[in-house]
Amino acid sequence: MNTQTSFPELPIVEAPSASNNHRRLPDWLRREVPKGNANHFTQGLMEELGLETVCDNAKCPNRMECYSQLTATFMILGNVCTRPCGFCAVGRGKPDKLEDDEPQRVAEAAYRLGLKHVVITSVTRDDLPDGGAEHYYQCVTETRERTGATIEVLTPDFVDNPEALDRVIESAPEVFNHNVETVPRLYRKVRGPKSRYRWTLGLLRRIKELNPEIKTKSGLMLGLGETHEELFDVLADLRDHNVDFLTLGQYLQPGHRYLPVERYIPPYEFSFLGDVAKKIGFKKVASGPFVRSSYHARDMAEAEA
Repeated sequence: MNTQTSFPELPIVEAPSASNNHRRLPDWLRREVPKGNANHFTQGLMEELGLETVCDNAKCPNRMECYSQLTATFMILGNVCTRPCGFCAVGRGKPDKLEDDEPQRVAEAAYRLGLKHVVITSVTRDDLPDGGAEHYYQCVTETRERTGATIEVLTPDFVDNPEALDRVIESAPEVFNHNVETVPRLYRKVRGPKSRYRWTLGLLRRIKELNPEIKTKSGLMLGLGETHEELFDVLADLRDHNVDFLTLGQYLQPGHRYLPVERYIPPYEFSFLGDVAKKIGFKKVASGPFVRSSYHARDMAEAEA
């Protein structure tokens, strides 16, 4: 951590405790569901082309809003993950083999949606020698060629496999996102035994070393039991590793089998944290209860174009 960084103190106003209100969300976490045929068009296109989205698989609360705006975050490498993360609703187990034509189908969907900024993420594939890096490369290059859009990737950690990471960097996405997710003390509990905080930071640094033109991005889920002091340490670490963009959002338990929410963070606190992040040097920050890694990703990327 950069020990030279100092942070202001935020007076805490008690927010609803998830343990005491497990059946009720605070008012700021309730929202209207967008209506209209665009939702059905986006969903139908994904089904027609046999594609997965993280919007559906991770039970994202913004799914209907994004679909209604004819956008989605493509999830490649299948819909079964090899990591047992405690927060994620994506299915886990033994994945199917890769589909060789998936890069072309992703590119076709992005083209038909008219996307100018395409976000591609994936499950973690520890069963593959390269973690799916070559598949990422093909998806990025095919989509860029078909659409001319800017590309953002949100990748797994490719732990202990720098060659795999380097292959994704070679595809030169405009934005490379890898989420730190939480504070070091909660890493094993939240992300499982294979993920390592220092490797995550090193991954973000290596992107800049190999291609300084790529914007790096990371994010955290709040409400898992982290303290402000721990969070500020992570923000300082991310800036020390030259991360450009930051997202901060509320963790929401996707089902009873997953980690419980320890605290619902009120909107004013997200605003405060976002202001702090901007003051310490992040070029662009999205901080709010419904913020997710790729939420309004085009707006963040275009702000630095």
